[in-house]
Amino acid sequence: MAHPSVRHELKFFINYGEYVHLSRTLDYALKRDPAGDEYNDYAVRSLYFDTVFDDFLQEKISGIGDRRKYRIRIYNFKDKQIKLERKSKFGDLITKDGIEIPRDLAEQLIACDPTGLDRTGIPLLHDMFREMKTCLLRPTVIVDYIREAYTHPAEEVRITFDKKLHTGVTQTDLFNRYLPTMPALDDNLIVLEVKFNRVLPDYIRTLLSAATAERLAISKYVICRRFEGKEY
Repeated sequence: MAHPSVRHELKFFINYGEYVHLSRTLDYALKRDPAGDEYNDYAVRSLYFDTVFDDFLQEKISGIGDRRKYRIRIYNFKDKQIKLERKSKFGDLITKDGIEIPRDLAEQLIACDPTGLDRTGIPLLHDMFREMKTCLLRPTVIVDYIREAYTHPAEEVRITFDKKLHTGVTQTDLFNRYLPTMPALDDNLIVLEVKFNRVLPDYIRTLLSAATAERLAISKYVICRRFEGKEY
């Protein structure tokens, strides 16, 4: 597993009109993500993990600058590619390290069974073993959305629109395509994310200036946990 690179990540809420304009502009100027279908869309489903005391959730809500989160992610509701990822944030910078895992290992993690993870020789799995043993790390919520993505090789720019955000609330059945979910955001709200290495190229910044949205500390994980009836 390669050492994760440090990147910038900017997040915005935009409305549907801004999305339509930006999407058309970026489709003309940048490259589509090859994972997308004919509409440049693909489904993302993530199962997030947290400690028994919801430490990761509380750190985000409290605005703690340095934090992390673990998730298992699949695409288009299929088990063809299953990723275990840890996303770490240090102020305005992020790193993401991850590995592809087989379905049986994913199901073992979902069942909160850390057996053997410490003997794999894979640092990420060893860290999950430690977190499961010491912090009772366990799956908490499924987050679904449709992603539309554009890329540019300069500074490895990646711009995504995340649409139709849904939450599985307390369900953890990651591989159930027909899992009942509920909308987590108004359909008129779309999450725009801009990722790049060091500096966002000026011409891409100009393309994005059509959106007047203010930069926000948006967390789809936090949004999707608001429906559990708890006080945060």
